Amino acid sequence: MQERPRMGIAARLGFGAALGCVLWLACSAGEQTPEVAAAAPETVAVGVAGETFDVELAAEPAARIRGLSGRESIPRNGGMLFVLPRPLPMRMVMRDCPHPIDVAFADAMGRVVAIHTMVPEPPRSAAETFGHYESRLPEYSSGEPAQFALEVAGGRLAELGLRVGDRLHFPAQELVQRAR
Repeated sequence: MQERPRMGIAARLGFGAALGCVLWLACSAGEQTPEVAAAAPETVAVGVAGETFDVELAAEPAARIRGLSGRESIPRNGGMLFVLPRPLPMRMVMRDCPHPIDVAFADAMGRVVAIHTMVPEPPRSAAETFGHYESRLPEYSSGEPAQFALEVAGGRLAELGLRVGDRLHFPAQELVQRAR
């Protein structure tokens, strides 16, 4: 995904607070319960420009909020696929992520509608309030309704030549049925 004290993500997106939580994704901090921390993440194969990526599935709000935050690295053909129950405008931020991440937003059919390389932001300092930290994080937008967002290691999508209008290949309808 999974607001921002300066305005509130729900107000910024024009949706209710629950949807705002769902849409504000990527490298978001979130506490894990011992049960969640111990469980191995579910993965799904995603075809991207002729290569297969084995990515973690983020089909529930907690996984979308947590995103890839705190990861030491992302495998060359790894990452995360965010799945929403229906297409909505999506925005990602780089909270607590020490390395660049590429994101491709895709519509309900897997057609790429926007691509960004998200760059690491300086971490929150001890003297910085959470609100100030949140307010300085740039947002990366889908620009139009999207149902999926694929995050991979920074530079990989350009390396593969992925462009807006290309398709990502994965079992879209099956994943949407599982999204909450």
